[in-house]
Amino acid sequence: MKTLLQLEELAELLVATLVFAHLPYAWWYLPALLLLPDLSMLGYLAGPRLGAFTYNVAHHKALALAVGAAGWALGQPLLLLAGTVLLFHSAFDRLLGYGLKYGTGFRHTHLGVVGGAKTAAATPAR
Repeated sequence: MKTLLQLEELAELLVATLVFAHLPYAWWYLPALLLLPDLSMLGYLAGPRLGAFTYNVAHHKALALAVGAAGWALGQPLLLLAGTVLLFHSAFDRLLGYGLKYGTGFRHTHLGVVGGAKTAAATPAR
């Protein structure tokens, strides 16, 4: 199942790359903007619950699709770029095993515990 999920994320990454290739921006915009969604981790400065919320909003693929679709529908390449970067970033994160966060801590994700020893006790109740 893990391989199937990784292939799905890779496909989304490729779709985002194809969309980006048709945008009127230089190639270096994508790598330059790639980590911008991770600014949402600043929410963790106010605690794990708010941090998980801000991180999850910025990394939710529905937001990426909504922003991208709005950019396409409104003829706004900047919005389409933002949606594409969000989708690329989220797919790349998930491909690496970084999922949406639980409010119990940054390492607790919907894909499992990230980093360190992965024990059953460290996995939050669902």
